[in-house]
Amino acid sequence: MSDIIKIISVFFIMVLLLKRRWNLGIVMFISSLMLALLYAFDPFSLPGILLKTYADKVILNLILSLTLIRIFENIMRKNGIMQEMMTSFKGMVHDRRVLMASMPGLIGLLPSMGGALFSAPMVEEASKGIDISSEKKAFINYWFRHPWEFILPLYPGLVLASAMTQYALRDLIIFNLPYALCLLAGGIVWGLRGVGIHKEGFKRISGRGSLSFLPLVIILFMVIILHLDLSVSIGAATLGLFIVLRYSLRDIVQACKEGFSWDILLIILGIMAFKAVLGASGAVAGISVFFSQTGVPLLPVLFVIPFISGFLTGLTFGFVGSTFPIVLGFEGANNISAISFAFASGFIGVLVSPVHLCLVLTREYFKADMAAIYMMILKAVMLILAVAVAEYMIFAP
Repeated sequence: MSDIIKIISVFFIMVLLLKRRWNLGIVMFISSLMLALLYAFDPFSLPGILLKTYADKVILNLILSLTLIRIFENIMRKNGIMQEMMTSFKGMVHDRRVLMASMPGLIGLLPSMGGALFSAPMVEEASKGIDISSEKKAFINYWFRHPWEFILPLYPGLVLASAMTQYALRDLIIFNLPYALCLLAGGIVWGLRGVGIHKEGFKRISGRGSLSFLPLVIILFMVIILHLDLSVSIGAATLGLFIVLRYSLRDIVQACKEGFSWDILLIILGIMAFKAVLGASGAVAGISVFFSQTGVPLLPVLFVIPFISGFLTGLTFGFVGSTFPIVLGFEGANNISAISFAFASGFIGVLVSPVHLCLVLTREYFKADMAAIYMMILKAVMLILAVAVAEYMIFAP
């Protein structure tokens, strides 16, 4: 019982600081020190624990992967390739309902804070002449940008989950795929249903426009089909962009400088420090024994802990970094079905979080009633949760 009290107190401070928008890395270092104090660590043992953790090639690969993601996103955005993708897709789509959903979906392919504000005017433009409420437009803009966080290896939360659990990114993507499909289905049922068909004529698509999708296709092909490491896949795609776009050495150096982030480095080091200290403390083992002795089923525990973190922080990276070290220590939780369920639970918390930046910005843009938006969101997340429970029950050992 004392282990639970200690972990809850650390978790409470962690969430409180994250709500105040403290850097996640600093929060995780503070949480690590709190754990070390609560479990009376020998201060001379901490440097050894951290050095052993930081020497792991998994961390180096994670830092490289996240840096390459930032470089890749920067190149795609600065060279107008993302804009070409959207223009090309407009030429292929003749149903404006699909266009409304696809604009936030395409913007969402590249992770960016507050990207919903970029797609909101496009949804507004696509909905002109259609009898649709502000609440539905807000829901469409918010909802359809988020399936990618379950399955797209450009999203840091997914990459971090793979690195922390040691499960291949490809396997995690496959297990998360039903959740992404459910998210899309929920958007169609509660967002697009009842909106009349409004067709437009096809437009000619340029060859350059259709080729704009190629970098993303190459990355997905290399990760999912060829089973290559994410850093290798994004590195190859980025190198290809440097060549095709004729980047000079100076441009390449500048792109790499813009891609490297001290904040990301601090976050990774902080999360891994927390994981190492938590493991050395024996706290999770104690909690696992407590749950086993009291007969509390694993499934609700796997849901509640990530969900609360996701709900209170509104950050995928946040709930993965703060709760997966705890989840991994539970007896019966170190399998991919449990990890995938925990990821779905945490992301459901993110989707319904009142501090989720995309939701806040979308509601403000469309001047929509938040209660009405929430009614659609809650119905859609219940669909995801139902499938997540079913998948866990089927595949759990």
